Amino acid sequence: MKYSRQRELILNNVIESKGHPTADEVYDNLKKANPSLSLGTVYRNLTQLEKNGMLKKVNIPGDPVRFEANLSEHNHFVCDDCKKIKDIDSEVVDFSEKLLDEQGLKIKSSYVILTGTCKECHR
Repeated sequence: MKYSRQRELILNNVIESKGHPTADEVYDNLKKANPSLSLGTVYRNLTQLEKNGMLKKVNIPGDPVRFEANLSEHNHFVCDDCKKIKDIDSEVVDFSEKLLDEQGLKIKSSYVILTGTCKECHR
């Protein structure tokens, strides 16, 4: 993948967000300091960064596509109230896969989305 200043800005914005921003959020974060940046450029670069394994796409049903820099195996918790997304260790999925393996079933891929209420909203 060829270097571009805009791609570097976009990647750094996702990394620094420490979250799961949408393309629109990345664009909103960068447009003031980079007026020549277009929303289309952000979408194209996020897609390219994901295809090259530098970002992961996060698909939450009913939500726009989001991106993250955490490339480790993990799942997500989505708060029903505030919609914040939190990374969750994949130990639960690992345990489920172990049980299925014991039954002779092989999983090609898995992705778990847990939903509920976060600590802040639960108070």
